[in-house]
Amino acid sequence: MATSPEHEYLSNAALRIMESASNSGLFGYTEGQRKLFDFSCDLKKDWSKVVVGQTLWKHDGDGIDKDLRTLLNEQDVAAAVYIARHKSRLRARFAEVTQSYLDTPMRDRLSRLRVFWIPADFNTDDEKVVASTYKALQEEITRDLLLHVTLGGLTPRDVIRFASAKRPGLQIAILSYIKKNGHRSHKNTAGALGRRSTIVASETERLFMTGFLESESLQGGVYKITASGQAMLDICSRLRDYLNGKLGEGNKNAHLEYICGLLGIDYPSIPINTPLVGEDVIHQLQNPTFLLLQHVAQADSDGLVDWPAPYFALPSN
Repeated sequence: MATSPEHEYLSNAALRIMESASNSGLFGYTEGQRKLFDFSCDLKKDWSKVVVGQTLWKHDGDGIDKDLRTLLNEQDVAAAVYIARHKSRLRARFAEVTQSYLDTPMRDRLSRLRVFWIPADFNTDDEKVVASTYKALQEEITRDLLLHVTLGGLTPRDVIRFASAKRPGLQIAILSYIKKNGHRSHKNTAGALGRRSTIVASETERLFMTGFLESESLQGGVYKITASGQAMLDICSRLRDYLNGKLGEGNKNAHLEYICGLLGIDYPSIPINTPLVGEDVIHQLQNPTFLLLQHVAQADSDGLVDWPAPYFALPSN
């Protein structure tokens, strides 16, 4: 059955938004085989996560049952995206169908479903409407999908908690060390980092309490890095590139800047010649971005971090 221009535009826009965001260097992107779906892609870091999606535009509520069944039946996907026309009867039908899955073995898969409602009067012939719709969809997909799938659900509050640590650079060094070597004891980690065991223990436990490290024990102990901890390492590495003038052409990366902006990291507001380490530092204790860049600069100066390289988009098969 032929699809409408709006249907085609929205399906392609979803892929374009995810591919564009991958230019931040925070994850890789490959367009996938669509098979039963309107769009599909593979997001890559040290792992590979598949995102599939359907778009509902011309059809009434009858198509929702089939679309959701197709999305939820697919195994081994990180997220199932549904882009749909915002109409009262469609939202009501969507609620009915999802409710019906709550009493089935499929209920656990509902958590991977991400729904984005598009204004019913969207028309590809209106350039202003197209531009505003794309901008709104970009923010929603980046905030509600990509930050969860590729950045471990990182939030602005997480960034503030990380940036507010009292010992500049040490949290980054601990995350890097545990990612590469694992964690056997505070003594071993402290020895590798050249710090006192009590200090490393305090910062490690803080990383555990704030969700950047995890442990099978509720009391901590043997730690490993979480998805949000890995995401913070990746972001700090890109911020290091910024401070070293190596972020890209003109030391700019609009895609990274956009994602960081959603996390409350306004790194362009801090010029790269701002003193961040040493006696000339003018502290900005109420500025999380300054504090985070100070952590990055100190960790870079200490030379104890194995900085993650940028991820790049890969050619589609």
